[in-house]
Amino acid sequence: MSNRFIGARQTTIAREIEVTGTGVHSGAPVSVILHPAAADTGLRFLVTKRGRVVAEIPASVDYVKNLTLCTVIGNDAGITVGTIEHLLSALRGLAVDNCIIEIDSKEVPIMDGSAAPFVDLIDEAGIRELAAPRRYIKVLKPIRVQEGESWGELVPHSGFHLDVEIDFPTPLIGKQRLSFEMSPGVFRTEICRARTFGFMSDVERLWKAGLALGANLTNTIAIGDNKIMNREGLRYPQEFVRHKILDAVGDLALAGKPLLAAYRSVKGGHRMNSLVVQALLADTDAWTVVQGPRVRETKPQVDLSAYAIAAGE
Repeated sequence: MSNRFIGARQTTIAREIEVTGTGVHSGAPVSVILHPAAADTGLRFLVTKRGRVVAEIPASVDYVKNLTLCTVIGNDAGITVGTIEHLLSALRGLAVDNCIIEIDSKEVPIMDGSAAPFVDLIDEAGIRELAAPRRYIKVLKPIRVQEGESWGELVPHSGFHLDVEIDFPTPLIGKQRLSFEMSPGVFRTEICRARTFGFMSDVERLWKAGLALGANLTNTIAIGDNKIMNREGLRYPQEFVRHKILDAVGDLALAGKPLLAAYRSVKGGHRMNSLVVQALLADTDAWTVVQGPRVRETKPQVDLSAYAIAAGE
């Protein structure tokens, strides 16, 4: 039995990670550098302009400025960063607690429309454990927000569980519901490759509004009148609800610390995810900060069957 504990200590990335891409709404080129950070730094955006730092914005629900089609945070001076949810989802999904995100644009690059490119880069760089204990926000009582048919709820739970349901009036999506007990392994295999999606019927309206200027079939699932327009089709069964789970992981990261809670969302999205986090933090009787559950790391079991076969048993 090892003396090391899984989840007991905070983490950061092991080295700098450079990312370039295009903003899905602006269509502009974007450069991002992920920097390792000290314990208790959290996830923070460092906005630069012509090589000079112009703002530091914590990834916190207190800094949310807009939730139309994506999550946007900003400061009182009007400096904002949008489409942060996929990158935050990758960091939170892989249990990275501390990272400085240096960005030279108003929008995180869309990459392929999922969190997978960020996950691959983080896995390549590695994750480093820090000396400080990991701290969680532990939900103590149910918190529910409802707007019409859309609602979201956090309830006490010993881990991080997500249960998300969507319902779109097209047979290409319809009603979909999935739930997962989230862990880095589950996030990698079941969630991170799910892409954002949009309806072809909305494209002209979005373009006129100055949105989705960088959207195309390489970074968005395009839904036509009666078919998926992407030649390769879907990556997962129920990829649409999986992407909504991916978004929820990123949006719930705006609580500022990992959650010990179960989250249920019905017909929700960025706005509902944010409203639930705001409602939780506003009720100081509904949560407390605890050090992480300490789970002993057991030695892996060795499969001896191959040796038995080789020995003729």
